[in-house]
Amino acid sequence: MADLAASVESMEQLAVAWRAMVLDRDAGADVRDLPGIAVRWADCGFAFWNCVTLTDVGADALLAERRLAEAAEIMRAKRQPGFLWVFEDLLDEEALASLDAAAERAGLAYAFPGTGMAGDLLPLPEPAHPELEFVRVSEEEQLLAYADLNSRAYGFPPEAGRDGLAGSSLWRSGVHAYLGLRRGEPVTCAATVEAAGRLFVVLVATDPRWERRGYGEAVTRKALYEGARATGLTRATLHATAAGAPVYPRIGFEPNSAMRFYGLRG
Repeated sequence: MADLAASVESMEQLAVAWRAMVLDRDAGADVRDLPGIAVRWADCGFAFWNCVTLTDVGADALLAERRLAEAAEIMRAKRQPGFLWVFEDLLDEEALASLDAAAERAGLAYAFPGTGMAGDLLPLPEPAHPELEFVRVSEEEQLLAYADLNSRAYGFPPEAGRDGLAGSSLWRSGVHAYLGLRRGEPVTCAATVEAAGRLFVVLVATDPRWERRGYGEAVTRKALYEGARATGLTRATLHATAAGAPVYPRIGFEPNSAMRFYGLRG
């Protein structure tokens, strides 16, 4: 993993990008920067828009345990489930070693791992894939197709993805969101959005029926290419799931912080 500054960048990119996404979903959403905790919670059916993350740098075990309890309390007050994001490299060694046990005491359950990544990799060459046509999301029907791809890829019910994106003007204008079409059928998608001087990659998904064909990498390159061309930015960041993580180093991203996602224990 990279140095602490890179991990701080990764956490701050989440806070900045998710502020825009959550407030786009609901202008009255719970968006707060508390001591040691950033709340970005739309309280909608799309669980990724319901987010809390720890922001202390170098937290020891006692502080981390207190923050976990505070985060769980915030999550319990909500109607819809979501995730606590923890950037491991922001904790000291003792806090990291006791993280899962402390989370359990707070009433949280480990959900899945992730990896923060970044790179000074732009501009990229104009991408192409012999089986795909790239189309920018500009109409509601395309946005719903984007939402449905994410639901299928991440195992959400279709109505959950649509609850996160349907009707968004940001996603049809300010976000560089692209569908990859195979013979006219949307099979993959990726987006970039400007966040504090970087291009932040968000909601990359491929229909599980069409995985391992290079579609996700190709459409991510397209979103990066067009985002960089529009903004002039040269640095990009993202947060990858375990399934997607192997793709991004091929584009030029480098891991900077291991992540853990937690939900409330049932």
